[in-house]
Amino acid sequence: MQEKKRKGYATQAQQREATKRWLSDEDNRKHRTYLSSRGTARSFIRKHAKPEDLDELEILIKERRENF
Repeated sequence: MQEKKRKGYATQAQQREATKRWLSDEDNRKHRTYLSSRGTARSFIRKHAKPEDLDELEILIKERRENF
């Protein structure tokens, strides 16, 4: 059987180090938090929000746009 080739780094240790370097950058951490929060909000709206929740979110979005 043929050995699987790694796509990024030659070893898992190299990949871990690269990940550690990426996470140590403040901008990368902020961007990861932003993407995670955005996904959570979208998921909540699609799967769990009730009409009352959507009404409240519309108000919050309107306020946010006015103050942006």
